[in-house]
Amino acid sequence: MFENLNWWEIGALLLLALLIFGDRLPNVISDGLRMVRNLRAMARNATGDLSRELGTDIQLEDLHPKAFIRKHLLSEEDEQAIRKPLQGVYDSLRSDVTGVHDDLKDVARSADLRARTPGAATATSGGAAMAPAPRTASYDDAT
Repeated sequence: MFENLNWWEIGALLLLALLIFGDRLPNVISDGLRMVRNLRAMARNATGDLSRELGTDIQLEDLHPKAFIRKHLLSEEDEQAIRKPLQGVYDSLRSDVTGVHDDLKDVARSADLRARTPGAATATSGGAAMAPAPRTASYDDAT
């Protein structure tokens, strides 16, 4: 629940809650926890009622429309028939992306200037040595 907050932010929120609610903070916390327990009980009762009405075992996660259709309306054969045409496209796309990724790694490795030592000639993939870059004229050369 608090995975986006670090300890300093949680501490600041607790301090802010203490300043806002003061002596009533324990009562506010207990009321909030009671409300959460009541909401969970209502959700359990609703899923129990739905299970009884539909005659199947329904979990709270099954109430998402995609999960409901996948579990209760489609058989495994239907789901495989839907996925089969897309699986080939997915596999070819994945292999293409992997190839591009490998090519980019090769280009980045060959263009990495930090790996080269200054003044030393390095061999390219063709076997020829690279010449040092030509020196451009500067203001000091002209004066």
